[in-house]
Amino acid sequence: MPKKKAFALRVSPEMMTAVEKWAADEFRSTNGQIEWIIDQALQKAGRKKKIKEVKDSEKETES
Repeated sequence: MPKKKAFALRVSPEMMTAVEKWAADEFRSTNGQIEWIIDQALQKAGRKKKIKEVKDSEKETES
């Protein structure tokens, strides 16, 4: 399983309620829904790295 970085996220109660409902409607966890939303936004903005680029970048960091 890929490593995940934990961090605190502060959102308004109204926003959290909307995300929780959206997640339930799509049979995802709230965390999974937030990850999906971010993933979609990254793709739309052309900022999502391809898997090979990420792996190559990780190898460079380890060296």
